[in-house]
This record gives sequence, C-alpha cells and structure tokens, in this order.
Amino acid sequence: MTTIKKIGFIGLGNMGNPMVKNLVNAGFEVTVYNRTKEKALALQSETQVKVADQLQDLLAEVDVIISMLSNDAAVKEVYKAEGGLLQGSATKTRILIDMSTVSPETTKELAAIAASKGLEYLDAPVSGSVKPATDGQLVIMVGGKESAFKQVEPVFAALGKSATLLGESGSGNIAKLAINLFLGITIQGLSEAVLLASNNGIEPDALLPLINASAIGSAITKIKTDNIIQDNYKPAFALKLLRKDLGLAEQIGLQSPAGLAVSKSFEQAMEDGFGDDDMVAIYKYLANKAESDH
Repeated sequence: MTTIKKIGFIGLGNMGNPMVKNLVNAGFEVTVYNRTKEKALALQSETQVKVADQLQDLLAEVDVIISMLSNDAAVKEVYKAEGGLLQGSATKTRILIDMSTVSPETTKELAAIAASKGLEYLDAPVSGSVKPATDGQLVIMVGGKESAFKQVEPVFAALGKSATLLGESGSGNIAKLAINLFLGITIQGLSEAVLLASNNGIEPDALLPLINASAIGSAITKIKTDNIIQDNYKPAFALKLLRKDLGLAEQIGLQSPAGLAVSKSFEQAMEDGFGDDDMVAIYKYLANKAESDH
C-alpha cells in the first residue's frame, strides 16, 4: 500500500479553507484548485500550498483528490464537465473523495465512471460546520470500498475526530442527509420554543440558558444561543444549504410529518430572503411571520 503524501483539494469555501490548513499542518503536500483563482492565491499567501491552473493538472500531481463543494451541480461539473476529473486519464491519482453533501444517486453515478477508469471513489460528507472544520473535529461518514477507506484513514484523521465506513457508495450521503434532517428539526424546534416564550414575556436571553442546562440542551442549541440573543445571522452554515439537504432527503424518501413541515418552513424562509443567512435565521423568519400574521 503506497503512502499518501500529495493531496489535491477542490473548493475553498467556508469549510474547504480550514480543511486545507489542517492537511498542511498534518504534513501533507497540498495542491488546491478553485474556480475563482483569487481564493486559491489568497490561501497560498497564508499557508504552503500549490495552486493548480486546471482540474486535470491535479491528476498528474497528487495521490488523492478531495472535493468540498456546495451542491450536486457543482460536484458534477468538477467531475463530469469538459476538462473535469473524469474526462481524462489519471496518471498519479488513485482515489477521489467527495466530501460535499450531495444525493446518493450523484455519488453512484460518479463512482461508476471512476471505476471504469480504474479510480476509487469515496463519498465522505461531514457533520460539523466552520469551527469543527477549523479544529479538525469533523465527523466523517464514508461510502465506498474498504480498501480505499483504509488507504485514506490518515487523511481523514487530519480533518476529523472520527471517520466511519458505512457501506457501499452513497452510504455516507444517506447518513449525512439523516443527520441534517435531525439538524433541521432541532433548529426549527429551538426557534419555535424561543418564539413561544418570547411572545409570552420570557426573553431569549432568559430561556436559552435554561434550555442549555436541561435534558434537551445539546451542542447545537449551545452553539446557536448567542446568534439568537445577539440577532447575529452571519452564516456558519447557510440556511439555503440546509434547505438543499432537506430537499435531498425528500428525494430519497422523506415522508415524516415533522420533516416535511420543516423542509417547507425552510423553503419559505428562503423565499423571504433568508437563504444566505445562517440556518438559525429560521428564528428570524418565524418571528417576522408571527408579526405579519397579527
């Protein structure tokens, strides 16, 4: 088994940027590609990375390529479009890892094309937003072959606190969509509880510490407490991205009453202009809606 030394990384958004820094700090040689090259050059000025001019340049340079992109369309473009990773013949790269949150169908399609070219393909979406990405504390859920998973375990160790192989291609995606369904229901429930109390004279700064100290308190309620109290919706994980994930959950068979209602609520919040705000802006949307309904 060849030791992995060189990694290509595609996508330098809120998550990709700190993930690359953790790979560099772990001793990997990293070459980055970003559609907006200025982001790649900005990262290069901060840390020791190479910058690729084209996607296919990575194939000749690195052992493993990681993508961290916003949606299915962006992932398909990187892998399938003209000049994409699966349009040429790999010369050095052996394993492709997509860490984006996409549908299992997209993963299965790309994994099949990769296999036809002698490449391994892993879906490895993560649970955790910007701070866990920065701290190397992501939870990584993986679909694909065990042989490929074993080879890249040191890579996952640099990025997360755990990496679990769940089964065949698409398994990581399914687990991630289930987790983000729970996330959506939790954020919606937190927002509704705070709003109910607020409408009856108990302010968020009084209720939220009680929630966090109780049995229903959780890491996510604690993380989002200051956002609600300070009316701060700078995105760690944008509302539009959670709505996208809820839509993907519907595509794989989500039928639960709570899940469908939450998905609809986030869709309406997007229509009202909250898509680029943090997901907890669902609270602001619900508060505005309650005011207008009166």
